Amino acid sequence: MSVTTSASTMQPPASSVEPAVPAFSLVDYVVFALLLVLSLAIGLYHAFRGWGRQTVSQLQLADRAMGCLPVALSLMATFQSAVAILGVPAEIYRFGTQYWFLGCCYFLGLLIPAHVFIPIFYRLHLTSAYEYLELRFNKAVRICGTVTFIFQMVIYMGVVLYAPSLALNAVTGFDLWLSVLTLGMVCAVYTALGGLKAVIWTDVFQTLVMFLGQLAVIIVGSAKVGGLGRVWAVASQHGLISGIELNPDPFVRHTFWTLAFGGVFMMLSLYGVNQAQVQRYLSSRTETAAMLSCYAVFPCQELVLCISCLIGLVMFAYYQEYPMSTQQSHAAPDQLVLYFVMDLLKGLPGLPGLFVACLFSGSLSTISSAFNSLATVTMEDFIRPWFPEISETRAAMLSKVLAFSYGLLCLGMAYLSSQMGPVLQAALSIFGMVGGPLLGLFCLGMFFPCANPPGAIVGLLAGLVMAFWVGIGSIVTNMRSGLSSARHNVSSFSLPSNLTTVPMTTLLSSSTLSRPTGLQRFYSLSYLWYSAHNSTTVIVVGLIISLLTGGMRGRVLNPRTIYPVLPKLVALLPRSCQKRLPCKAYSQDLLTDPGMFPEKMNNDKLKGSSDKEVTAMSGAGSSPNSVVQETSL
Repeated sequence: MSVTTSASTMQPPASSVEPAVPAFSLVDYVVFALLLVLSLAIGLYHAFRGWGRQTVSQLQLADRAMGCLPVALSLMATFQSAVAILGVPAEIYRFGTQYWFLGCCYFLGLLIPAHVFIPIFYRLHLTSAYEYLELRFNKAVRICGTVTFIFQMVIYMGVVLYAPSLALNAVTGFDLWLSVLTLGMVCAVYTALGGLKAVIWTDVFQTLVMFLGQLAVIIVGSAKVGGLGRVWAVASQHGLISGIELNPDPFVRHTFWTLAFGGVFMMLSLYGVNQAQVQRYLSSRTETAAMLSCYAVFPCQELVLCISCLIGLVMFAYYQEYPMSTQQSHAAPDQLVLYFVMDLLKGLPGLPGLFVACLFSGSLSTISSAFNSLATVTMEDFIRPWFPEISETRAAMLSKVLAFSYGLLCLGMAYLSSQMGPVLQAALSIFGMVGGPLLGLFCLGMFFPCANPPGAIVGLLAGLVMAFWVGIGSIVTNMRSGLSSARHNVSSFSLPSNLTTVPMTTLLSSSTLSRPTGLQRFYSLSYLWYSAHNSTTVIVVGLIISLLTGGMRGRVLNPRTIYPVLPKLVALLPRSCQKRLPCKAYSQDLLTDPGMFPEKMNNDKLKGSSDKEVTAMSGAGSSPNSVVQETSL
């Protein structure tokens, strides 16, 4: 059964009795405080352990000595925000289990970064992902990419901090600005002082807290309604269990194709080219460890998705047995899970505090990653190029100051978020909108040797324009249509995804919409196709401009910045077919043999050298044909 046809049946009856606002017990406060104290302690431990001896490499890349398991848990926690912890169960509760098929996209969404992006980034020995753009194109493209990333993260991190605090305040009466200030300052202190190693190990701790909090809800909730079998039976009876929806229409919000394949591009924008994730890959002690960490994320993400979906089903079964109040039935979607948890656990001291700790663990892991990655790109892409002679001690101190400054900026953005009202929909959507064009920019450089700097810059701008046109247009259209009612509150912060890139408009059930036509239909494109649509725009426009401006003619390309797609495809053909090909776009020998390149190159030499010197250094010892020639299309 389609989710949309049964959505109207998924609202349980409401009782007329208004419950009192649930209150935290002393035990709950202690459990919540322990989360903050232990997170701060982990950060301070790593800070004082190397006090006076910390280098920029230790702060930014944990001295490139991390193992695959902590890196994998940190990779998963980075985009498992509190907004997602609240959003996924609400999505399942309201629209059914169709969203569960998002798990199908995780395989390709993590396999491709492991075998394409990680080898290139790791072998170039980068610190900032945007260094790649300078090595492949030029400094102007690097600056454009860095500025886009900073804009993306600064807008987003204030909302991630403010949203769960507002939801918690509305449901439990927990002081709004005290939670915002405490969370922001604790995160800023341990991130600034401890660097990436502190961030990764606190992510590991916070991941365990998130699992414990969610498992507590599933265990207690399923026990109260008669077990998981009863939960599944109730969900099936009310049409909540969805079959595979094979409708290929990209304008339908959730279908199998949209979730399984559109979601791949969303995953690539997160796990392939986002600085917060690339930094973790580069902190691994070996390239193999980095690839294994990416593989390890796959079962972890599947487990997280299953747990979140089960909470939604348990919540539905619970409210069939114990109908919610009128106040709760009219609550914003982001508050549904919190109301449920406070109802469910109110007689069990400590468990409500554990779930709130779980909620804020999601925020801490996301925000700390944002602080650290923003400090890194600011240092590497703006300060070091202008002040190359800066001492290591001063650079380390400046890196700490930058991380703490971004923490203060996050608090400022949280305050602005409180003043924006409905504009928050756009602010929260920006993260997803910008991820697609950045993915397209990196793909343009890695897969198309003929792409040049003018094509990269114009393509990125075209992708951003398209992203904001479609994304903001869809929000404005829905607001004008009067769809933002009490049931679909425009100031809600819910995000129906275990990732944090989903625009707010996804909360609108397609069953509530009349069939759009013309430009309105264009604006109804499923959010999961945003990354694919925007990255494709960057690539197409970038290639057209590159060809119109002469491609790479007159420029020498560093072969280490190219992923050899064509040789790998040609190698699958019979020998007789290979000999008949009219051109050879790459030098197969150079690009398919990683041993041709030293694992650690001095990128400072690369960045300060001419194109010919770069080619000479990167291709030393290879034949004259090792230089990548312009591709014949």
